[in-house]
Formats: sequence, C-alpha cells, structure tokens
Amino acid sequence: MAFELPPLPYDYDALVPFMSRETLEYHHDKHHKAYVDNGNKLAEEAGLANLTLEEIVKKSYGTNQGLFNNAGQHYNHIHFWKWMKKGGGGKSLPGVLQKAIDSDLGGYDKFRTDFIAAGTTQFGSGWAWLSVKDGKLVISKTPNGENPLVHGAAPILGVDVWEHSYYIDYRNARPKYLEAFVDSLINWDYVLEMYEAATK
Repeated sequence: MAFELPPLPYDYDALVPFMSRETLEYHHDKHHKAYVDNGNKLAEEAGLANLTLEEIVKKSYGTNQGLFNNAGQHYNHIHFWKWMKKGGGGKSLPGVLQKAIDSDLGGYDKFRTDFIAAGTTQFGSGWAWLSVKDGKLVISKTPNGENPLVHGAAPILGVDVWEHSYYIDYRNARPKYLEAFVDSLINWDYVLEMYEAATK
C-alpha cells in the first residue's frame, strides 16, 4: 500500500489563532510530505510496500529504523490532522468517552493535567498519547516517531511535540501549545471514533 499525503480536513486558516496557517503549511506540506516520500522509498526497498501502514509500523520497529521513523510519523500525522478541528477542545466530551476518562483516568481535569504533563516532559521530539491498552485508557509519551501501536496499545488521541508543530506560533512555550491543543483544538468526535474501534 503506497503512502499518500492526505489533504488537511480543513482550511489552512481554520485553526487560527491556536495554530497558524504558516505552521500548517510547513507541517503538512513539507514535514508530512517528506515522511510520505521517504516512507514509500524505504518500504519499497524493504519489500514491505504491499502491507498496510499499521503492519509496516509494527514490522519495522526495532528492525529497520529509517523505515520505522517515516512510517510511524506518517501514521501519527494522518490521525493528528483529524484529532483537531475548528472550535474543538474543552470539556464537552461524548458520554462514553467521559465515562471512560472518569473511571480510568480520574476525571477530565486529571486527564488534562496528566496529558499536558506527558507532552511537556517528553524530552526532545516526540508525542503524548491517550490510548486503549488492555481495555483501559492510558496516557503515555514516546520519542520521535514512535507510537503506542508498538507497545500493545491502540492510540485514540495524540499530540505532536516536535518543535516544528509549535515553534512558529509558541516559540519555546511548549506547555502553552499543549494547553491550546487540549482546550481549543481536540476533535472529540474523532477520538470517540477511534475509541469505539479500539474497544470493539
């Protein structure tokens, strides 16, 4: 399966003032495109081009670092764009998600604090995650392009903390970017969709 750069699910200006047009143009059109182009080349070379993206991510983990980096980042970004929307974020979560966050993570406020802390304390480049593992919600962080798929979990929400995702808008204030993401950008409907798929 060839990697393809998906179009953004909204206009480049849709997430202003929390994420600028310039950030989206660079992040989507340059960074994500590079993962797609490099990933296609490396998957072809490794003889894995006919597998699904998830299979390539899992197969290349620990065996083909170059392919893993690009495939992991492609997977992460496909979902990252959909995990945001204009007028997103905040506390009005779909009921089933709210219930799971209450029972597994100690409620929305604790989830917010812990998720932002995971992103803030990820040293260098990486991601913070909300995933389903063994039927329960868990918060984690990973370096570089790594994601919960390779740790036996199903990611349902992730935030990119590579500098290119926030530096234009927030400079070195990563916590402010993470607060804006949680409070104003999360597309809870897409998180619910992934949660339902992960708990089938």
